[in-house]
Amino acid sequence: MARGWESKAVEIQIEDSKTKTPGKSKPQLTAEQTENRRRKQVLLLARTRVQRDLEASQHQRHTDQLNRALADLNAQLSALEDGVHLG
Repeated sequence: MARGWESKAVEIQIEDSKTKTPGKSKPQLTAEQTENRRRKQVLLLARTRVQRDLEASQHQRHTDQLNRALADLNAQLSALEDGVHLG
């Protein structure tokens, strides 16, 4: 059963590659741009997780800790978008 889905996915990928117009490929990203994009995705996932945990939190100390974590993640995302590296 899984093999059928797998081969269908491969078939779609092959068709997609054939329909792309030549000479209009995506611009190549530098190593720094790739790393920034990856870091942003990681931070966004972490922020989503903290927000969900915050919604479920029932203890004030845990809520406070999650709020601090959320503020830190937002600061890191903001710095990343501004081009500042926070280490």
